[in-house]
Amino acid sequence: MKLTNYLCLAAVGLVTLAGCGKGGPPTAQKPGKYSSTTGIEYNTEKGMAVANFKSVPEGPGLIFIEGGRTVLGSQSEDVSMTHDNIERTVTIASFYMDEAEVANIHWLEYLHFIRTDSVQEFYESALPDTTVWARDLSFNDPYVTYYLRYPGFRYFPVVGVSWLQADDYCTWRTAQVNQRLASGGSSKSGGKKGLFGRKKNKAADGAEGTANAGDGRPAASIENGNTLPNYRLPTEAEWEYAAQALVGTQETGNENQEEKRIYPWDGKSTRNAYGKKQGQFLANFKRGRGDYAGIAGSLNDGAMITEYIYSYPPNDYGLYNMAGNVNEWVQDVYRPLSYQDVEDLNPFRRNGVADPADKYDKKGYQSLIDDHVRVYKGGSWRDVAYWLSPGTRRFMDEDSATATIGFRCAMINAGSNK
Repeated sequence: MKLTNYLCLAAVGLVTLAGCGKGGPPTAQKPGKYSSTTGIEYNTEKGMAVANFKSVPEGPGLIFIEGGRTVLGSQSEDVSMTHDNIERTVTIASFYMDEAEVANIHWLEYLHFIRTDSVQEFYESALPDTTVWARDLSFNDPYVTYYLRYPGFRYFPVVGVSWLQADDYCTWRTAQVNQRLASGGSSKSGGKKGLFGRKKNKAADGAEGTANAGDGRPAASIENGNTLPNYRLPTEAEWEYAAQALVGTQETGNENQEEKRIYPWDGKSTRNAYGKKQGQFLANFKRGRGDYAGIAGSLNDGAMITEYIYSYPPNDYGLYNMAGNVNEWVQDVYRPLSYQDVEDLNPFRRNGVADPADKYDKKGYQSLIDDHVRVYKGGSWRDVAYWLSPGTRRFMDEDSATATIGFRCAMINAGSNK
């Protein structure tokens, strides 16, 4: 008898184990009936429960970003003389990112649910700061009243949102999407109320254990594969990689990255160089002092403030407004030397790790840096073209908000390199 046949029979008599026979080796979708290492049958009194798994459910609003090697850092002159984003080669794992910025209607939906789902104090803390539009010497008063709630602004990016508020939104969105998936796709939430401050839902029954997953969710919900990973803010490296979108410049089979981009599109200009829309602006930004939109009858980007989140052509990943419209919060704590400190695989700067805050004299007003300042990227309707380059970076306190910063969510690509 051949050795391979003997191994298939030896563990449990004549039982064919997963991984042997015509079916090929076991996979996540087809683990087989028996363990390929012990021969013990799954889903029995003594065996481990193994849930059916087809694939990760599709996350609403997300676009797949194929990872790979790239060079992060500023692609143009360092006009601010910060020397905080020098070029370095890294690899980013594949992930998902929102197709467009989170809009006013999405934030109003959030407020709608937490108003009945959470304590009043949390609801009030989630309200955007609409006074970010107010200026003593500018008549922006209508935006203070209308920008967030008027129907005409529904699909304009939400602003006046701090990093902390954006992070809370990601937590809420994860819970809502997974609750809908758990109920078979129904829009009805079911269960007892509670995410921010009220009585929590009972943990869903799971097939594979009852231990916590470390983030408050039962491990069973992860092992069943019927929930999505967490929505979260993208890391700075993920955001910059997605904005570069160099997948559109790459030739099949060519390992060299021969084309670089100053902006999230081809060319050195902020105007469209191709087709019927040749000459039109590709982003919403401030062209120069006092020039937010151009001259009537011949507008350039056409937006005095923010613009519809699907305006302007998407980049080669299919992401809209990765330059201009609003800056976007990312996960990372700001440090000027992150480029030389972080790992070269999925780089990320978290607080409390190396380069401690006590090195920066914030109390003595010699620095603005501590463990509560976060990076934002992308440029906005109020920024000049320099800040549209994916490599540029700035920072602000995580509890602060402006009329020029919004955000979008990201998610890991679980269980696959594709």
